[in-house]
Amino acid sequence: MRLLLIRHGDPDYVHDTLTEKGDREAELLADLLAGEEIDDIYMSPMGRAQKTASYTLEKLGENGKTMEWLHEFECRMDINYSDVLRKAYPDARKLEDGTLARGIPWDMLPSSLMQDPAYLDPEKWRETLVAQNSNMTEVYDWVTGELDRLLEGYGYRRENGCYHVSKESRKTVALFCHFGVSCVLLSHLWNCSPFIPWHFLCMQPSSVTELVTEERESCTAIFRALRIGDISHLKAGHEEPSFMGRFCEVYSDMSQRH
Repeated sequence: MRLLLIRHGDPDYVHDTLTEKGDREAELLADLLAGEEIDDIYMSPMGRAQKTASYTLEKLGENGKTMEWLHEFECRMDINYSDVLRKAYPDARKLEDGTLARGIPWDMLPSSLMQDPAYLDPEKWRETLVAQNSNMTEVYDWVTGELDRLLEGYGYRRENGCYHVSKESRKTVALFCHFGVSCVLLSHLWNCSPFIPWHFLCMQPSSVTELVTEERESCTAIFRALRIGDISHLKAGHEEPSFMGRFCEVYSDMSQRH
């Protein structure tokens, strides 16, 4: 089985759609995916992912299926009552009443992440301050449970961190979604803390991450990555990468932006 995790194109977050650049990225992406022999396409319900997928669906003459669990990973996290969390999420937006908006789990500063080794532990991340002050584990378990239900439909049932193969599949399945939820899916497939891919992977807008099953033991498979955050379609179309993940980002540059 082959699994493609595809991030939406350059986003217009305010209107939950794509910018003009995002449209160009999605068109170039569709040209690439037209040669990937995709069997099934699933999409996040959010506008920017739906718009990105629409270019590929039109080119292939296919219909995709919307899956609620592919929505960008969001949880109710309140950082107002913890000095530690307020320092960990300094970019949290201040509301009219002076309190801070709920943060996004992967926006934590790297220095704060490293202060507690539990964040990088495959099980203990569930006991961290972020997890305790949010419904993160509940949402994580729902999303990954839905992923496992999807995979079981293709013949791969999760057992002890691997996947029991009841029926081998050579299908290619594409998931048009988002960075945050893609990292959650990867962490589940690889049995690691979600904070690891959130902080150490970069998957730029319209990028493709490709996973394939490897069955070294009879009826037991794992998912291995052949490419992560591939944007070769942008380079082929002479399109510059989007605003995120540019090479060698330095603090002085970020300071000037603000």
